[in-house]
Amino acid sequence: MMLKDLMKCVREYKKASLQAPVLVSLEVVMECIIPFIISKLVNEIKAGCELSVIIRYGVVLIVMATLSLIFGIGAGNACSTASCGFAKNIRKDMFYNIQNFSFANIDKFSTSSLVTRLTTDISNVQMAYMMIVRIAIRCPLMLVFAFVMAFIMGGKMAVIFLFVIPVLAVGLGLVIRSAMPLFKKVFRKYDRLNASIQENIKGMRVVKSYVREDFEQQKFAAAAEDVCMDFTKAEKILAFNNPLMQFCLYSVMIFVLYFGSYTIITSKGLDLDVGQFSALLTYNFQILSSLMMLSMVFVMITMASESARRIVEVLDEKSTLSNPENPVYEVKDGSIDFDGVSFKYSEKADKMALADIDLHIKSGQTIGIIGGTGSSKSSLIQLISRLYDATEGVVKVGGRNVREYDLDTLRNQVAVVLQKNVLFSGTIKENLRWGDKNATDEEMKAACELAQADEFIMRLPKQYDTYIEQGGSNVSGGQKQRLCIARALLKKPKVLILDDSTSAVDTRTDSLIRKGFKEYIPETTKIIIAQRISSVQDADRIIVMDGGRIVDAGTHDELMKSCEIYQEVYESQNKAGDQDEE
Repeated sequence: MMLKDLMKCVREYKKASLQAPVLVSLEVVMECIIPFIISKLVNEIKAGCELSVIIRYGVVLIVMATLSLIFGIGAGNACSTASCGFAKNIRKDMFYNIQNFSFANIDKFSTSSLVTRLTTDISNVQMAYMMIVRIAIRCPLMLVFAFVMAFIMGGKMAVIFLFVIPVLAVGLGLVIRSAMPLFKKVFRKYDRLNASIQENIKGMRVVKSYVREDFEQQKFAAAAEDVCMDFTKAEKILAFNNPLMQFCLYSVMIFVLYFGSYTIITSKGLDLDVGQFSALLTYNFQILSSLMMLSMVFVMITMASESARRIVEVLDEKSTLSNPENPVYEVKDGSIDFDGVSFKYSEKADKMALADIDLHIKSGQTIGIIGGTGSSKSSLIQLISRLYDATEGVVKVGGRNVREYDLDTLRNQVAVVLQKNVLFSGTIKENLRWGDKNATDEEMKAACELAQADEFIMRLPKQYDTYIEQGGSNVSGGQKQRLCIARALLKKPKVLILDDSTSAVDTRTDSLIRKGFKEYIPETTKIIIAQRISSVQDADRIIVMDGGRIVDAGTHDELMKSCEIYQEVYESQNKAGDQDEE
């Protein structure tokens, strides 16, 4: 099954994958015939042949050597094309499948693990495939041809190879059996090592501000040492392969030299002549070299098999979210309904992240959501755009179950500015066009004015053509948030969700953004998750959440009278504000 899945990635490189073994076979035939011709030439020289005979044999040898070289070069080119193309297709298929993953699928695989699978694991499989289409074909063919020719030239002495091959097979089997569990462990540790690197680089500013470089270095060194120890154990086991091969090689060489020389002397060249003896030595070297190369192939396949398993896990992973058979391609309006909704992130989870949610929002309303850390505010809004599916109950948008919609249609009409704002490397225009790839300059400017971003953009030297570094590292947190809001507005959604997306802007700018929403997009349903009550105070309705449940809902004035949690948050924030003023 695993091989079947991987072979689907060969596709347009089937021709090159078939050419390589054919050309390798022809190369092997040439290499096996050459010693036979040389032995004939040696015997002719020994018999005192004329120069013309030597020249004739020499021409034949040159032609065969040239053909062997041509076939070898062709096989190498075909092998490189096939293996590199195979790896390219695997990367493409993995990356495309990852793009279809739901948040639940991404939660299953860590980011660092996916990076390792897209890089190290694919490199291992590529190397193994290259060996399979060339060396794994060449070695068995060379063994068969060389053994047949050795038997023809050396007779009974070739039987020595029949004793050597089982010894090598048993030794190699033991090596692979011992090394395989270690490779399974080491790739999981590779994931953790990459996670450590990723976390450190991403949080470099925090590391430096807290002067924790030494701690991070020690943590990385420990992870690297752990990987090194397992690899060392595996390599030590694999190292037994080479001495075993060398022992068999030289044992057979000594046997052939001793008994070959003895046979030539005692039979006076009748049972074995010098030409046959020289050919037998060559075939001996070819056979044992092929065995050694074959053992290298098995070692590489041993390493690559675990990598292949990890790759196929990603290729076979199906998104937990999918389009229905006859999806709906139009969202009627921005109304939202939660009917008896409960949700947990994993089937194995003991506790629901959300429980018994009943909530009804009319199209065009502005809804505020307040709650402490861990109250599942973000979990609630992620069900609206179907980033996750509800475990129980039904979530509706525009009067229809979100499961009935085409995913792209739903997500284009439900714009979410997540808590962790992300900008990509490129100009401001390029980042904004993630919201609408066909947006005009005027539309982008209007969206930025609404998000209060146009003011700081116009102060930049290149304005909308200013280049944004990876992750938006050359703009402030507040500027990044405003650009992300503008990007979402360009989608012209029926529902706009801001998940604590104005936390880094000042209260005046926050107020201007909300005022702009109210005046310019009155028909769009707006859901604002915020820590500051001032950000949601003017909302049509405010939802108060605690422990994954809605504990109260109402206007600011209503909640100030009836909701103890809301009162406490309001008083603590206003008290803090009063102290700041003092």
